[in-house]
Amino acid sequence: MEITRAIADDAGRLRVPELTPGAARILTVASELFYRRGIHAIGVDTIAVESGVTKRTLYDRFGSKDGLVTVYLQARHREWWDRLEERIAQAPSPRVLAVFDAYAGDPLPNDRGCAFLNAAGELPADHPAYGVVRAHKLAVRRRIDELLAEDHREPAAREQLGEHLFLLLEGAIAHTGIDGDDALLRRVRTLAEHLLND
Repeated sequence: MEITRAIADDAGRLRVPELTPGAARILTVASELFYRRGIHAIGVDTIAVESGVTKRTLYDRFGSKDGLVTVYLQARHREWWDRLEERIAQAPSPRVLAVFDAYAGDPLPNDRGCAFLNAAGELPADHPAYGVVRAHKLAVRRRIDELLAEDHREPAAREQLGEHLFLLLEGAIAHTGIDGDDALLRRVRTLAEHLLND
């Protein structure tokens, strides 16, 4: 029951609120700025000017910069997750490799690394968007476990393998921002294949 409640809570944290066209435009601009320059480096004045709206409009739509940051991460999760699920649906077995492919082949910019890890590095643990970061990472970890379960792996082995795959993936996507390319991510996918074939 506790696990089910936690999953439901995480799903709620990841849900993107309904946005007006104006709010969607603000979010598009803010998302690019937050990812490229960092959350703390960008103020609401810059976002408002580049969105072509007043600060008052921004606050009317999102309540605060914290609210906008939260929606930025929720929207990034939703956009990436939808493409992940499409990729998984079309992937051959073992479909868990599609998670690696989703990171390497996603059209969202990732040359600065993982937007969620970057946000976690900037935000205090009590920030409302920090829960979105945690929920996203837990959702990825759970999805890896679900895909491994489809391969009928023993639960104990599945837990350890899932942890290894998740940590390989996290390290590689973090290094994308350091290295400026996804070469390590591609190498890690090969390592994951070897682990899955053992």
